[in-house]
Amino acid sequence: MAAISLDENGLPEGYPFDPEWEMSPRQVKAMLDAGEDFVLLDCRTPPEFDHCRIEGAIFLPLQEVGRRLAELEPACEKKIVIHCHHGMRSLQMASFLRQRGFSDVTSMAGGIDLWSMDIDPGVARY
Repeated sequence: MAAISLDENGLPEGYPFDPEWEMSPRQVKAMLDAGEDFVLLDCRTPPEFDHCRIEGAIFLPLQEVGRRLAELEPACEKKIVIHCHHGMRSLQMASFLRQRGFSDVTSMAGGIDLWSMDIDPGVARY
């Protein structure tokens, strides 16, 4: 895969970052490093999760969130950061959770693919 140019925030040049809905992988990494109390959700499919993952992420596929919503109720007042492969499904899940009363939910911009490029090249890209 060709290397892409990242800006000073670790986002691809020209990425339409929306801070109301997204956090950069660098922001998420800083929260992990600081030991902040938040939930990192992986909303990809089982085969994607089996292929690679971010250590400590809780696996909850987007297609299962409706029927497994009760599992997230204890985290309703916590910060939740969701990631997928590139950031589209995680935005859908963030919207779904916000509509159901979760107060602090964001998507990780660029997903696990950008995480692999900028934070941890040991996480396989696909």
